[in-house]
Amino acid sequence: GNSEKDMFGSVVVGIGTAGFVRVRDMLAPLPSSAAEKLSVKGFISRRILEEQQGVKQITVEDALSRDDIKVAFVCTENAAHEENIRMFLEAGKHVCVEYPMAMTHKTAVELWDLAQEKGVVLHEEHIELLTADFKQLKKDVAGKRLEEGFLHFTGGPLKPGFGFPAFSGIARLTWLVDLFGELSVTAASMEEDQQNKYMKMTAQLITKEQKPLTWIEEWAPGLSRAKDINFRFDSCTITQLPPATREPVGIFMQDLVLFSQKLLGQVPRDQLHAERRRVLHCLELADRIQQLSLQGSAQDT
Repeated sequence: GNSEKDMFGSVVVGIGTAGFVRVRDMLAPLPSSAAEKLSVKGFISRRILEEQQGVKQITVEDALSRDDIKVAFVCTENAAHEENIRMFLEAGKHVCVEYPMAMTHKTAVELWDLAQEKGVVLHEEHIELLTADFKQLKKDVAGKRLEEGFLHFTGGPLKPGFGFPAFSGIARLTWLVDLFGELSVTAASMEEDQQNKYMKMTAQLITKEQKPLTWIEEWAPGLSRAKDINFRFDSCTITQLPPATREPVGIFMQDLVLFSQKLLGQVPRDQLHAERRRVLHCLELADRIQQLSLQGSAQDT
């Protein structure tokens, strides 16, 4: 059994889909995994809510000052991530945040530096890298030389507070970087029809080998959530996600275990370093895409 003093008491900030799952997973962690070291002590919400899955609502002040709360899970809308992360890091708490951790690259660098200064773990969730189909795709791509790639994501209209599509859609960008290495942005544009809740962002990227990648995020009412891929290699072309059997452990739980392993100092330094570099690289690309897109639309008007 775990004695209470070995445990990482946690608070969940924001009770949407992700927040709900975080509470659920901490109440029933993967047996014999590092996630058993987390115990949920409460949740924070702007709304006044009754108990969620038997867990009580607590105030921000309470969460920041209590010694038995060592960890915060930030599951708010994207626009509120920075403020919440900063507050908990300042109080010396570890933070797990849903992507994107911040809405600019500069802010993300500041937050990483703050975490380092305070000697705590800052972890940005990337469940998209943990899905069975992505793991299979990564295996299929290994050792092949990309000639040209295309990834088109569609989804229903974006809710407010999600930020520019390069940030709200950073999971797709993370896929491309994880598959093909560090990228550069050569061009980007944005089409928007606010009245019809339509939005389309197009980014032209290139790999270190100067091979082109096109990334499109398209959001509109009635669009189903889907990824369309076309990766042309020297030897073959991959046009759909490989079929993969669902793994027994859910992707949020896999992420929770990884975060817990970081808390326990079980993740090698070079892995932590590579992850931080990838996170910051993706945010830097998102920043650049946003700049170029907004420049473009300013010229249209």
